Amino acid sequence: MTTRIHTEAFNPATGESLGQIPQNNVEDIREAVTRIRKAQVKWAHLSFTERGKYLRKMQRHLIEHGEEYAGIISSDNGKTRADAYLTDISSSVLAFDYYIKHSARVLRARRIRGSHIFSLFTRNRVQNVPMGVIGIISPWNYPMAIPMHEILMALMAGNGLLYKAASETQMVGQIIQKVVDAGELPQDLFVQVNVPGRVSGDAFLEAGIDKLFFTGSVPIGKKLMAKAAETLTPVSLELGGNDPMIVCAEANLKKAANGAIWAGLSNSGQSCAGIERVYVHRDVYKPFIKLLKKRVERLKVGNPAEKGSHIGTMTTERQQDAVRKVLEEAINQGAVVTAMSQIDEKTDQALPATVLTVVNHQMTVMREETFGPVLGVMPFKTIEEAIQMANDSDLGLTASVWTKNHRMGRKIASRLEAGVVTINNHLITHGIPNLPWGGIKQSGIGRTHGEYGLLEMTEPRAIVDDYLPLNKQFYYTPVPGFIYRRWVGFVMMIGGTWSYKLKGLLKFIFGFKRI
Repeated sequence: MTTRIHTEAFNPATGESLGQIPQNNVEDIREAVTRIRKAQVKWAHLSFTERGKYLRKMQRHLIEHGEEYAGIISSDNGKTRADAYLTDISSSVLAFDYYIKHSARVLRARRIRGSHIFSLFTRNRVQNVPMGVIGIISPWNYPMAIPMHEILMALMAGNGLLYKAASETQMVGQIIQKVVDAGELPQDLFVQVNVPGRVSGDAFLEAGIDKLFFTGSVPIGKKLMAKAAETLTPVSLELGGNDPMIVCAEANLKKAANGAIWAGLSNSGQSCAGIERVYVHRDVYKPFIKLLKKRVERLKVGNPAEKGSHIGTMTTERQQDAVRKVLEEAINQGAVVTAMSQIDEKTDQALPATVLTVVNHQMTVMREETFGPVLGVMPFKTIEEAIQMANDSDLGLTASVWTKNHRMGRKIASRLEAGVVTINNHLITHGIPNLPWGGIKQSGIGRTHGEYGLLEMTEPRAIVDDYLPLNKQFYYTPVPGFIYRRWVGFVMMIGGTWSYKLKGLLKFIFGFKRI
């Protein structure tokens, strides 16, 4: 008898074992894709209303068990229960409503008017056809919210699903399985597998999925894109972020300081769209730092299960070590620790929330994604300088502008190189399901969420119906000489100078002659 290998889940705050999840192998994945493909054919023929009924059952289950599941997310990931409920549970519940109500409107077949003479006697339609089998590989930082949006989009668009939860948060994967099971979907339409992250991407693509949605690091995203190119399998990649925050002179400094803490330090800073770089106008730099320092030093990092912990732990020891290394490097290069939170030393993988000043763009902490509870703060003299510093990154996921002058805020936002820009807030847009989500530069390719995300789950199919009752169209082979000359004249009349158009008109009128 073959012994099945297991993945053991641990509570990052205590080291306590949470359970063991059996691992799958490459052959399991191939077989799963075959089963999913058969189930998807029938699912695709259901109406949007019928698909929505299954999803409503899933939503009801999630609402009824929301607090229980938030506790499991907290234990598995290390974030606080409140953070888990607000960002993972609530975000997912709200997503159900949007996709159930709006998928039919977004994905319905549409009449398309003709654009030139060839379409005078045609009726044109565009259908949005399901891709088939969607593969989703999700991360550990928002282990329910991120995959749930993609799962809902894929199902409402008529696809089947092969899903892998992060190895670090397998207990959350079991929650997602319970939510899906509550929907009583057709057998084999949704299959979850547990394979090591290092082999999952290749295994998914080699098994023949029709599109891959991956959320993770830039290096892995590039490898998957190269692998997908072998079979021209489309990919949607949501990768890293090194997100800037611009605080203008007339900003509400209290709100900005609170926003920096929320978007930069919650979830122990493990948010790809979290604030990492803060640029503050020099006129308000000192009062902003004073406010930020006061608030950060009141925070307590510790076991999220214990009362009084405002921020939980790092999810993995490897990420904790990576953040420490970046911090030490910055301090050795001259950065100053201006504020540091309290920390429960008894808690495993707890890292203090830290504010650095006297930083610059030669430091790793300002140039690369830190993915930890660290904020680097720099002053600026002019808005132009702030924009240049904010855009000085090869990543472009999200950004924010903090100002009471909303008109100016919108002007600044339109010049920032990011997929999402928020004015006077940050990190909320992933929870707004009708907005597109994704980045530019090396932060990824493609979009999820909203209308753009639904369309990413489909292929457009154009259907052209010719109503002209002729045995032969004028452009069919062979084309008579006078028809050719008149057609050349017609094309000449479309553009060019008036003299050129006149030549075209004469050629069109006297096409039976060689002029």
